[in-house]
Amino acid sequence: MPNNPSNTSAAYLRSRVGRVCVSLQATTVPELLERAEVAMAESSFLEFRLDALHHMEKHSTVITSLKTIAKFLSAHPQIVAIATCRRKPFGGSFTGTTLEELEVLTRASEAGFALLDMEIESAEEAERGLFNTLREAWLESGAALMISFHDFAKGVDPEPIFDRIQKFAPDYIKIVSTARTLTDSLNLLQWMKQRSGDTQLVGIAMGEAGIVSRVLSLRTGSAFTFGAAPVGDPTAPGQMTARMLKELYRIEDLDQATKIYGVAGNPIAHSLSPLMQNTAFRRERVNAVYLPLKVESVEDLLAVIRGLPLSGLSVTMPLKLQLLPYLANVDPLTAKLGACNTIRLGADGKLYGFNTDVAGIIRPLEKRLPLKGARVLVLGAGGAARAAVFGLVEKGADVSVWSRNEVKANDLAAAARAKAISRKVIAASAFDVMINATPCGMHGSSHELPLEPEEWKARLVFDLVYNPLDTPLLQLARKRGFATIQGVEMFVQQGARQFELWTGKAAPEAEMQRVVLFALNKAQHP
Repeated sequence: MPNNPSNTSAAYLRSRVGRVCVSLQATTVPELLERAEVAMAESSFLEFRLDALHHMEKHSTVITSLKTIAKFLSAHPQIVAIATCRRKPFGGSFTGTTLEELEVLTRASEAGFALLDMEIESAEEAERGLFNTLREAWLESGAALMISFHDFAKGVDPEPIFDRIQKFAPDYIKIVSTARTLTDSLNLLQWMKQRSGDTQLVGIAMGEAGIVSRVLSLRTGSAFTFGAAPVGDPTAPGQMTARMLKELYRIEDLDQATKIYGVAGNPIAHSLSPLMQNTAFRRERVNAVYLPLKVESVEDLLAVIRGLPLSGLSVTMPLKLQLLPYLANVDPLTAKLGACNTIRLGADGKLYGFNTDVAGIIRPLEKRLPLKGARVLVLGAGGAARAAVFGLVEKGADVSVWSRNEVKANDLAAAARAKAISRKVIAASAFDVMINATPCGMHGSSHELPLEPEEWKARLVFDLVYNPLDTPLLQLARKRGFATIQGVEMFVQQGARQFELWTGKAAPEAEMQRVVLFALNKAQHP
């Protein structure tokens, strides 16, 4: 029995497509092709958003534009190209009719595009006889068909959408929703895992809460996923660059044995923890990935911990407090501090809590001086100050606490068996170490220096603020001849301790610090 031409063409295409497709958009054809040239260094699998080109609704412009693109594709036969011309009512920029969209896709098939992306609404609106005729023409040109669905407002139940699309028997089915919660991403991933064996399926959840679906989509059966181009804006909310997906998250290497970790908070997209921990996993050849998890509620997070499942988790405030009731047990530091920043999933399926914030403060100090008997002044009485005070007292340091909020300073000092101190006494004293655990100097913070320059003396100043790297307090300390420690050391050391708790291996601290410093410097000096 002869092969079905459609099946043969689709099978050939599947042998050529990559796992990460780079999405390209521009307002002019020359700019679009320039971006394609740059993107080719990362991938030969490219999506051309034809709907973003100006005047694409004009028939003459369509022909002229696609003739130019055809020459480019002919000159670069290694490229596997997707043609997308999404209409404006369905999330694109094309203002033409359904018939005009079909004309664009037909011209694209003749221009050498390997895959045509049509939204389900257009497929349903098209006259069935015309659709079948065009499908045959596309097939003769060697182009396969992907029918897609997009919801830019919410998460959706993919099953009825799958049924709608399946009626047209496309070569690929693409379902894209918007994750408002982590659970939305989880639901899509679990559905894809069940359905991916039935057809060539592409599934993504957009938005910050959908990042987990972008990273784990290949692992759960998506035929491929999309990444942003190195030049130009992303083509969808939450879209990361293809390079980030491949190099930082290593999505092409993730398998069912890959352990999943993450940092939970809101907002979380700009956290440097994924960069630091994924670098450490790669350096130490650990089969694991670390994700940013935008959390809307504790219940949302718990569903993802169980559903993925997660092997470990870093948490930010207020989750450090909110998750305590759900932990089977905690380490002594967490019990003392009443706050947990690290979670590990035990072999029994239960959650165990740890606090590595203390290690983040103690380790940099111990590299520089003996802490037993050291006179330490801690500025602040919040969570970071609490970790510093309890950790230092346990090491035998003589700890004094000062805060603008005297009541909180007194309570913290009493709880940790330290002592509260007044500004007058500070001015008359000399300390071995002063630690700033206030938001003073933080990027975007309007807080002034907690103490005037003449009010304190300390041989070593440790600012827990790490953005910017060189805070006003550190600059002042250096001018006065004092040694300094940047807050990035705390960030790296607490992360290194988390890595060790999760993997049982020594953390590559130098490499972790190098990539974080590079990222901070690049952000501050673009």
